[in-house]
Amino acid sequence: MQKLARSIDTNQLGLHQNLQKVVEKYLNTQTQKPLSAHSEAAFMASKDWLNGWQGELIFDSCCGVGESTSLIAQAHPNAKVIGIDKSAVRIDKHHSYAIDTDNYLLVRADLNDFWRLAVLEKWMLTKHFILYPNPYPKAAQLQNRWYASSAFPNILKLGGLLEVRSNWPLYIQEFAAALKIAKLLAQTQPYTAEKAMTPFERKYWRSGQSSWQLIANL
Repeated sequence: MQKLARSIDTNQLGLHQNLQKVVEKYLNTQTQKPLSAHSEAAFMASKDWLNGWQGELIFDSCCGVGESTSLIAQAHPNAKVIGIDKSAVRIDKHHSYAIDTDNYLLVRADLNDFWRLAVLEKWMLTKHFILYPNPYPKAAQLQNRWYASSAFPNILKLGGLLEVRSNWPLYIQEFAAALKIAKLLAQTQPYTAEKAMTPFERKYWRSGQSSWQLIANL
């Protein structure tokens, strides 16, 4: 018997009615939230690791166990790749996915802080991957989604080719709508590949769920 695909548990059926208002608010304000000490330390460690690097720089944000980070580093041998995740537990599991290359680094940090510090340091990305972030699918959780949070302007300022993937198509649609509010265009489409890049991607595909992708040149 064919296994039924799981679905996102949400009470939101279309684009959030407050999306434009929230995105415009954050595009026109600057957060004053104090930076966390562990994120500042992670950023300084990343800066030391880069050691004045002037070449291609790639972020793998929400990297989890860092499987995607190692694969991205392998696919971009001339770039420096930094994987960032808030969970020390997930980062500590990276040994199962590590590869023998010296062009990537994993750090534990709050992305709100890390992105902000990178912008202040005037870092510019060539690529930025955000693969399967927590979608916060309840309507009341809108401002927990990256594109409807105070972090959104910093994502834009970091530049580069942005690639976002989610198993919730509405997340991708809203991200594209937020970029449009910021006067940026995005391409969205279903995503398939022969090999999964993250444990979440692998789990979703095995359970019959589809992946959706956004690509935008920031």
